Amino acid sequence: MKILLAIDGSEENKAVVNKVAGRIFPPKTKLRIVSVYQTISQISALETMGVLQEYYTETDKHLLKQTQGYLDDAEKVLSKKNPTLMITKAALIGSPKNVILEDAEKFGADLIIVGSHGYGFMDRLFLGSVSHAVALHAKCSVEIVRIQNKNLSKIKLKRK
Repeated sequence: MKILLAIDGSEENKAVVNKVAGRIFPPKTKLRIVSVYQTISQISALETMGVLQEYYTETDKHLLKQTQGYLDDAEKVLSKKNPTLMITKAALIGSPKNVILEDAEKFGADLIIVGSHGYGFMDRLFLGSVSHAVALHAKCSVEIVRIQNKNLSKIKLKRK
């Protein structure tokens, strides 16, 4: 079995990694952990005359290091609880919706696991939903792991 686990370093995704790590997998399961990020230089490609290019390059290096940290943390948790998993990981550049689908196809994934941030309709309208796009367009099964937002239960409404 080949599983692609897409993470982004968010608190929700850390909980997803812990949930996945608690599962029992068939022998010889290959798990590929990916985290996709967009470089500042890609986003700011229209900047005139390259004035901020050095700043963008340094920021991109920081983004890569941060993404590799997410991957290393996830690998530690998953391999500790599942030492028989054959784990690979990759920090990928581009639009998460597209890159996750492309990498899953190249990997030959039987299953893609993504977390859900639980955005409402308006947030999804403006921010997009990676999990939704992956579920709609994947050529294999997709599991969207939703984590209960514990902070919502702590919010108290004040009355005037």
